[in-house]
Amino acid sequence: MNQNELPSSDIMLREGAACYSAVLDDEKLEKLFKYKDLLAEWNQKINLTAIEEENDIIIKHFIDSFSIIPYLKQPNIRLVDVGTGAGFPGLPVKVMCEALEVVLLDSLAKRVGFLDTVIKELALDKIKAVHGRAEDFGVKSDYREKFDVSVARAVAGLPVLLEYCLPFVKTGGIFIAMKGSSTEEVESSQKALEILGGKIEEKKEMTLPFSDIKRNIIIVKKYRQTPTKYPRKAGKPLKEPLI
Repeated sequence: MNQNELPSSDIMLREGAACYSAVLDDEKLEKLFKYKDLLAEWNQKINLTAIEEENDIIIKHFIDSFSIIPYLKQPNIRLVDVGTGAGFPGLPVKVMCEALEVVLLDSLAKRVGFLDTVIKELALDKIKAVHGRAEDFGVKSDYREKFDVSVARAVAGLPVLLEYCLPFVKTGGIFIAMKGSSTEEVESSQKALEILGGKIEEKKEMTLPFSDIKRNIIIVKKYRQTPTKYPRKAGKPLKEPLI
C-alpha cells in the first residue's frame, strides 16, 4: 500500500490490533500516541530508532509488537523483553495487555532512562526497565527461570538468542523470537535447542498490516531446565554461538 493511501494513525492502530485479536480502546490509544510522541522527542537526543516516519513507526514498531499478543492468553503472565531497545515489543504489549507483568531489559543506560520516562508518563504498573546484559541477568536468581515468556526482536541470530533468552524461561514456558523475512537460521539452531532445553513448537510467517513487510514468529517451548553453565559470560554467545 502506498504511504499516501494509508488510513489515519488511529485507524491503523485499531485495525492493526484487531488483526491480532486485540481491542484498542480510547485510553490505550491515547497511551500509545503519548509513547510515540516521547519516542520522537527523545530520538532527537539519543539514538532510539532509525525509523522516524509516523506511519513506519506505527506499522514496523507498534503493530509488529501486537503480533505476539495471540501467544499471551494465559492469566498472570510474567514476560521479559530481552534487548528491548526503545521498548518494542514489551511496552506496546503491556499497554494492550494490562495484566501482564513485564521486565524490559537493555544494555544501554540511556535507553533505560527513556523507558523509565515512558512507564511514568503512561502511568503503567507491574512493569520495570532494567539496565544490564542478558548474559549477566540470565544467571541471577531473581531472573533465572522466573518468566513464563521471554521475547526478543531481531537482536541477533537464533542460536545466540536462544542462549540469551531461554535461561529466563520457566520449564513449560516459551521464548518468542520475532524475526524478519528469513528463517534460514532455524536449521543452525538444533544444537543450541538441544543444549539449552528448547524445542521449536511453531513457525508463523505473516505480512504486517498496511504493508508488504514479511515477518516470522518462532515459538520455542522450554521442556527442561537450562544447564547452569548457560548463558556463558558476556560476549561469548555472540562470538562463539552454539552451532
